[in-house]
Amino acid sequence: MNTTTATKTKWAIDAAHSEIGFKVRHMMISTVTGHFDQFNASVEMVDEDFSSAEIDVQVVTASVNTKNADRDNHLRSDDFFNAEAYPVIHFKSKSFNGTKLVGDLTIRDITAEVELDVEYNGTVRDPYGQIKSGFELSGEISRKAYGLKWNAVTEAGSVVVSDKVQLVIAAQFVKQG
Repeated sequence: MNTTTATKTKWAIDAAHSEIGFKVRHMMISTVTGHFDQFNASVEMVDEDFSSAEIDVQVVTASVNTKNADRDNHLRSDDFFNAEAYPVIHFKSKSFNGTKLVGDLTIRDITAEVELDVEYNGTVRDPYGQIKSGFELSGEISRKAYGLKWNAVTEAGSVVVSDKVQLVIAAQFVKQG
């Protein structure tokens, strides 16, 4: 099917039933979790199985939330996201085969390709007549690859913040129109 002439189905994120989260090792002995309170995402596709899905996600960096105000302010600073200069994290898909999503992730104006594992949880009609589809996504990125290089060394010689960041995303989309 020619995707340039076919009618596209549009889906919008249901932010009340979605979360963009992350996990990172702290001092190599524990894991800190966080999420972003503000984000937007859309999907456009020409088929019913999401294999032609074009996915676009924008995340507001200043909305980072780890349930610790001091840490969140540090994450918003130039040591990490520099939310003032780089207010949005952006993801644009390149391909999706049903279990792997590949796309370009941009943080601090640095773009790199990422691959996320995807679990499709199904599509249902909710009690209000809306058609919704749910997904669980996970993957790992190097924070240093995006210019988030701040770190310190503990007295024992280990780093305070791991380079590896696990992405943990729950996404529910609502069919538009």
